Amino acid sequence: QVQLVESGGGSVQAGGSLRLSCAASGYTYDNYCMGWFRQAPGKEREGVARIYLVGGITYYASSVKGRFTISRDHAKKTLYLQMNSLKPEDTAMYYCAARRDGDCGSWVNFNAWGQGTQVTVSS
Repeated sequence: QVQLVESGGGSVQAGGSLRLSCAASGYTYDNYCMGWFRQAPGKEREGVARIYLVGGITYYASSVKGRFTISRDHAKKTLYLQMNSLKPEDTAMYYCAARRDGDCGSWVNFNAWGQGTQVTVSS
């Protein structure tokens, strides 16, 4: 079992920044790919960013590319999402997720999920 706990969400004005964290615990040896997803009211969940944990290769949704940065700290077993130049349309519940099937080529097949952290961008 892998447990994921997000933190760092909050309210910020447009143009501001936030840094989300996702702490992983439990059995993490099979983790291969981790990512951030978000879901706004009335909209479907969408992938935001994902990272191949071994090689560090990253992938971003076009809507956040250039503004968001995903990274990981192996020693701390923590995943991060640095969000800059935030826009009102970034407002959503953000979820951390892990994929253990040996691939990181798409947004599908993520098996472990955190509880989510709310990000609200005003103006």
